[in-house]
Amino acid sequence: MKLSPFALTLTLLPSGPLLADTFERDQALKLPDVLISANRQVEARNDSSAANTVFTRDDIDRLQPDSVTDLLRRVPGVQVAQTGGRGSLPGIYIRGTQSAQSLVLVDGQRIGNSSSGDSNLQHINIEQVERVEVLRGSRSVIYGSDAIGGVIQIFTRRGSEPGLRPQMHVGFGSHQTWERSVNLSGGDEQTRFNLGASLDETAGIDRTHESYPSDSDHDAYRNKSFSISVSHALSDDVEIGANVLDNGGKSEYDNPFGRFDLNTFESVQEQPYNRFDVSSVSSYVDARVNDLWKTRIELGHSENREKTFDKLSDERSVFNTYRDSLNWQNDLTLNESNSLILGGDWYEDRVNSSTAFDENSRWNRAAFIQHRYQADSFSTELGLRRDQNQQFGGQNSWSGTLTLPLNPNNDVLLTYSEGFRAPTFNDLYYPDFSNPDLKPETSKSYELQWRSQLTENSRLEASLYRTDLEDAIIFGSNSRPENVASARINGVEAALKQELFGWQSNLGVAIIDPRDRDSGHTLARRARRTVSLDLDRQFDRLGLGVSWQAVSSSYDDLSNQQPLGGYALLGLRSSWALNREIKLELKVDNLLDKGYSRTLYSHDGSQYGYREEGRAWMFGVTWTPEI
Repeated sequence: MKLSPFALTLTLLPSGPLLADTFERDQALKLPDVLISANRQVEARNDSSAANTVFTRDDIDRLQPDSVTDLLRRVPGVQVAQTGGRGSLPGIYIRGTQSAQSLVLVDGQRIGNSSSGDSNLQHINIEQVERVEVLRGSRSVIYGSDAIGGVIQIFTRRGSEPGLRPQMHVGFGSHQTWERSVNLSGGDEQTRFNLGASLDETAGIDRTHESYPSDSDHDAYRNKSFSISVSHALSDDVEIGANVLDNGGKSEYDNPFGRFDLNTFESVQEQPYNRFDVSSVSSYVDARVNDLWKTRIELGHSENREKTFDKLSDERSVFNTYRDSLNWQNDLTLNESNSLILGGDWYEDRVNSSTAFDENSRWNRAAFIQHRYQADSFSTELGLRRDQNQQFGGQNSWSGTLTLPLNPNNDVLLTYSEGFRAPTFNDLYYPDFSNPDLKPETSKSYELQWRSQLTENSRLEASLYRTDLEDAIIFGSNSRPENVASARINGVEAALKQELFGWQSNLGVAIIDPRDRDSGHTLARRARRTVSLDLDRQFDRLGLGVSWQAVSSSYDDLSNQQPLGGYALLGLRSSWALNREIKLELKVDNLLDKGYSRTLYSHDGSQYGYREEGRAWMFGVTWTPEI
């Protein structure tokens, strides 16, 4: 990972949250019933106003996903549309909003590409992940731009216990896929650390059915990743720390459209691939000033770099974006019923590209405040944020939540929230295809939540919501982006978690109606109905699990002329603990070898679907030696 001088200084600085106990946040990352992302502080999941889903490292080990996007498919209200197998670019749709309208964080740092708006989540290696939190619904008061649909936050691996704890994993599977990783965590009463590295390789699949002969080869993928986390308690009330994540490698892909040659005005065959690097560095200082005041300062740097090549020509293209950031948050406990969050954000985006942009940098600064009142009969949350952006000027965001406890086991929440998304560098500055006068996209959302502890072993969380989008950015007839579109998204989603006869089940259901308000058409690549079910049981040393996911039909275009068929996928998994140190794992995805596609491409006037993986298996061995 190549870091700027600013980023290199971050490893010498600290940041991170502290409550009463040392390493409070690191310990919280291991727990399923707490949440950090909603308000940038540790709180009980049930106390948060955000509809949320949490995956801990234990969940990841049990579910055996091969990527972060594979994990996200299990979240009610979240849809993933990839363009052909492992390592391909995914579209992430939270509650019917598009990828650029949801914020992706790694250890508190924005990692989205500021030129295209893509997050490149497909390159975040799952072996370097400690925890994933997904917030559904706008969180613009806390995070500002891009958090219209929701927030996805990834936390890198953390040390949790004194002493040394090494771990090694090797896996082999279909399409000549290899997974290798090593991890070492440990520390003492004052210092905790985790070091991890991984290498994933696969020969891949041919992602397109009908295209040029040059595209008929399999599209290989290689990803080298490493992560570092260090936290140190200077005292019972002050903690410092730093986190580093770097994912880099090579991804081959098909371009069924070919490359347009301006000299001959013909489409030229390609064998394209890119070398990528997605990285983030964060450091923090976390302190309890007194019994009423906690403060946290974070410095961050992220990079999203991509260089594209073609095996059949000497052409090269470079698209690199960089972001430096600073956040200061203060959590104030005024009394038993009232608490306050006060904070400020600053970040600067920069672009270095082989394409000459009219502008290649811009800054954003913001201040926010959120008040929470809690009583026995009800509680409220009211927030306001003011963003000032170098390009689009000022933007205010409001949110408010009323929580009514019906009884000790049932809560009802009513929420109103506003959101916005700043135009990307491509929208504003891309030569001949941009519009520097664009305004931010804005949203207003209304939500009714019901949270119920049905029985001791059963919990239901359900949401009914509506989101109105205005000034949505689309490409007009002049091939330039314009603020002309508006959309209305109605939806209902539910998550049921229960244990029955020793089986742990997680059921997620979502029904949405996402429509363009002008044409009445369904928004592209949004299925109206999705279902996800995971069943797991542990029989002493043997673990068994099954996954089932069903997605209804959708359209690949806004005019609803290009249908995409629905599909259902079945997967099986198992694990066997040979002893306290060695565990064997075996999984089979898409057991019934279902052929399906979530996106289309054009070739010779016809429409074809990008091919997704059929039946695939993976066998792995994990060794955790005791020292």
